[in-house]
Amino acid sequence: MTKMFQRPAEFILLLGLVIALPLFEAPKNLLWGAWIITWLYLRIRDKDYGGAWDIWDSLIVMWIASGYVVAAFAGLHDSEWGGANDILRYGSILWALKRSGYGEKEFRWLIVTVIISTLIALGVALWSMYVSHSRWTLEFHSVGHVNHSAIYLAISYGIALAAVMAFWGRLGWVWRVAGLLAVGVFTAGAFISLSRGAVGAMLVLTFFMSLAWSRKSKAIAAITMAMLITTMSIAYFGQMAVVTKYQSRMAADDVLSQRGEIWNVAVEAWKRYPLFGVGMTNYNQISMERVQQWVEASGRTYVASNYLSYAHGHSLYFNTLAERGLFGLGVLVMLLSAWFYGLLRYLPGVHAENMAWMLWGGSFSAWLVTVGAGTVSTTLHHEHAILSMLMLGIWLAYLGRRMRHQDVSKV
Repeated sequence: MTKMFQRPAEFILLLGLVIALPLFEAPKNLLWGAWIITWLYLRIRDKDYGGAWDIWDSLIVMWIASGYVVAAFAGLHDSEWGGANDILRYGSILWALKRSGYGEKEFRWLIVTVIISTLIALGVALWSMYVSHSRWTLEFHSVGHVNHSAIYLAISYGIALAAVMAFWGRLGWVWRVAGLLAVGVFTAGAFISLSRGAVGAMLVLTFFMSLAWSRKSKAIAAITMAMLITTMSIAYFGQMAVVTKYQSRMAADDVLSQRGEIWNVAVEAWKRYPLFGVGMTNYNQISMERVQQWVEASGRTYVASNYLSYAHGHSLYFNTLAERGLFGLGVLVMLLSAWFYGLLRYLPGVHAENMAWMLWGGSFSAWLVTVGAGTVSTTLHHEHAILSMLMLGIWLAYLGRRMRHQDVSKV
């Protein structure tokens, strides 16, 4: 296997990181550090840093630096510097992948490894739920809370779906069956998780993937749309638990499951520290006593039932607003907007190669789940942020490789 890759030791460390990501806590962090150090050593040795500096490099550096700027001016003090390291971790992965110079063999290995490691993590989580009964919700060992595990699962679903759709015509029947099983198992896992945000993001993702694929193959697009309709019909008419959960919340006039009250807390924190927020990972320091002081100091009446204490903002946007203020939110919006623009600008054409479609689909999946599920869940942190940056990074690496060879017709 080592002869297959340009820099074998470096790439094997990255594969190890991808395997450990949903499964093992300590090895994941050790492998990240080892990969980054090896990456830097080999680039310095070879004097090859992946091409000229571009706007994406500036944006990534700005994003990483923003966490430390926020920490320096944070309104509350607890773990804001450690929180900033989270952006450093997945931001460095994005930057290193973008400039990695990896080729199609590496891209294929990364995609397959993501799918296999997620399948293993899902299998362990299902065993813990239904056999050992050590957990009562679907949780990946290294990802944690069911909502975050569901987010990771939704991104992996999109990656697997993109791989199957892109290479369907070249796959043998064994690989076709394996690919469809992976997509089906990920779908079932998301429904078992009961995470409405993740399930909703997956359904929306499938719809837009089908629309995009109509440029490449109307037959595959139609089959994908039929699968979506079938899944939705089975879920609704079969009254699956995630559907009844939504219906019960509707009946109780609590569709957001008290997220409105959680978001009110985030808004009060932002009002108190509008520019830089309370500091990354300091959301749990926003006590109800502090909220009451802030509200009353502004001349308003504090109504306890309007607020709910929680460990995070239960939304990418409200959490970022509270923890990083307008400055941090502005940098995040710039990054997500640039990502979306790139996906639109380089949507593969009808004659684009299969690799372009697969990597575009994986990157689009990460973006849509991050942005879509992020409305009601705190996406883009820790494990699912690393997975998202992995997909964005290899997509940018692929684009950079094609552009350096002036082969943009294949993108």
